[in-house]
Amino acid sequence: MSAFFSGVGVIFALELRQRVRSISWYILLAVFVGLILIVTVLLSFAYYGFGAADDGGGGIYSTIIYFVLLLGTLVAPALSGNAINGDRDAGTLATTQVTLITTGQLIFGKFLAAWVTALAFLAAAVPFLIYATVVGRLGIGTILVSTLVLALELGMVAAVGVGLSGLMSRPLFSIVASYLIVAGLSVGTLIAFGLGGLAVQTPVTNTYSYGQEYGPDGAAITCSAPVTSEYSAPRFDLFWGALVANPYVILADAVPTAYDQYDQPTDLFGFIKLSVRMAQQAPETATVFDECAPGNVSTYDDGPTARETIESTTPGWAVGLGIQLLLAGGLLVGAHSRTKTPVAKLSRGSRIA
Repeated sequence: MSAFFSGVGVIFALELRQRVRSISWYILLAVFVGLILIVTVLLSFAYYGFGAADDGGGGIYSTIIYFVLLLGTLVAPALSGNAINGDRDAGTLATTQVTLITTGQLIFGKFLAAWVTALAFLAAAVPFLIYATVVGRLGIGTILVSTLVLALELGMVAAVGVGLSGLMSRPLFSIVASYLIVAGLSVGTLIAFGLGGLAVQTPVTNTYSYGQEYGPDGAAITCSAPVTSEYSAPRFDLFWGALVANPYVILADAVPTAYDQYDQPTDLFGFIKLSVRMAQQAPETATVFDECAPGNVSTYDDGPTARETIESTTPGWAVGLGIQLLLAGGLLVGAHSRTKTPVAKLSRGSRIA
């Protein structure tokens, strides 16, 4: 086992040296830090202007975490999508494969290097996260869970890029395919959820009775005949499972929710989680509004609070992480099978060295 990780360490060190020697890498980090600084300052003024009880610390923290995830998913495919086939095109892959380095060490080392490179964006955001944590007095559970899930999501994207770079012979195709998979998980799941819910609808009957005259106490004296109307409501509750593999939904769903005195979420994590959990609830097929009810009180109520909705619905982040793990692991296994030597048969146009 020590020999395996020794070989992994060699590949890992070589990959990182190649990345840190490029001045463009430092420029990219500097631009990222500048953007985070601007976002943090603007959010601080915005939350202060709205009079947030925690000075907006929770909102600032969650927004920065999501910003790191967004930029990481945009940059990681470009940094990892040519990890293996890029070396094949440069003629250095075969040189590495004739050494004592095994195929497993090669792929795992490149994956770790791509993951650490993506985590550099998280490290660059640490000062701003500390500021938001102090200002917002955030709980340790929110900090640990959000950071861990973010790191896992960046690792998943890095694994997808490395896996596709081993499966495909052309770097351009593997990079584009990596972006397509990330887009499918981030945007495609939202499209599938929205279109699926709109395609399947259920009829809803609404009955309305209103008072025509009122007494001194406000109670209705005469009432109209009940008026019934029908409309169709989308069934998003049948398709909310399409969102469980979405990286942004997984992050929000996994983080413990912080509530204010009105049982409303205090950060972006909580609001996204609430939206997804509300989508699990089937629409009512019959509603009644009666102004002539006893005490002139409608049968409508305020409904459950945000806390009650979240606590009474099903979390899906563990299933989503499992799906992503199977996807990333399958691509890495496929890359191992495609890259291992000796090769019995090569595809047309493949370069050895």
